[in-house]
Amino acid sequence: MFISEVYLDDIIKRALAEDINYADITTDNLISPNEEAEAYLLSKDKGVLCGIKAFSRVFEILDDSFELQAFFLDGDEIKKGDVIARLKGKTAMLLKGERTALNLLQHMSGIASMTALYARELRGYKACITDTRKTLPSLRALQKYAVLCGGGKNHRFNLSDAAMIKDNHIEACGCITLAVKALREKIGHTVKIEVECETLDQVSEALSSGADIIMLDNMTVDLMREAVKLVNGRALLEASGNITLTGLKEIADTGIDIISCGVLTHSVKAFDISLKIGKAGIQYES
Repeated sequence: MFISEVYLDDIIKRALAEDINYADITTDNLISPNEEAEAYLLSKDKGVLCGIKAFSRVFEILDDSFELQAFFLDGDEIKKGDVIARLKGKTAMLLKGERTALNLLQHMSGIASMTALYARELRGYKACITDTRKTLPSLRALQKYAVLCGGGKNHRFNLSDAAMIKDNHIEACGCITLAVKALREKIGHTVKIEVECETLDQVSEALSSGADIIMLDNMTVDLMREAVKLVNGRALLEASGNITLTGLKEIADTGIDIISCGVLTHSVKAFDISLKIGKAGIQYES
């Protein structure tokens, strides 16, 4: 996945405007605009790195003389004490961009690290772990990119991506069969239809209606197992709803195809990374 620089720059510029506003009272009164410094990024935890481009881009926007030498790339595993990158540029710009750059890097690395834990649990199983649309406004592409870096896969990006008939759609239309039929008559041949089901009767109806994907919403493991037998490969089956790392293997054992998990993006802990002014004992190559 490639994140457009136009998209990335828009996020960063809005974040910088929010943080710096019209001035940095501390830095502007302490640091000469022409002063230069070196700095380094230090990992204070272990996990999967993600967001090094977003981090670097913050300083590139602020300082056209900025240089970064990365020792790890997105998707690399890092441990506590690792020097992730070396920075060089205007001291004032390093100080002004520090929080915005770290916010992006820490958040994206937290998502990648969380996803990696889930992906490791599913090694050897058919099921894959995916994200959901439970993302922070305006940051969805960055968050979904981080899921990929952690070894997961992406669910639909937005409402235009694929058709998903949820419980309220079913209620509004009258039944699953009518909803699927109405959609098939209007959408293009490349669009897949997913139906959210809470019971085995709904699974059977969704299958008969020609759904491409059936989501098993908040079902017990025993019901999931019955649904896998019922569908028998005639549609993709997705498990969703309050899924935790602890119960992941038990769900995968049912033979499910996809496990979607909102916690990968909506409840992730930021990865602990620090930016330190000074040298870290590593030769800088200009």
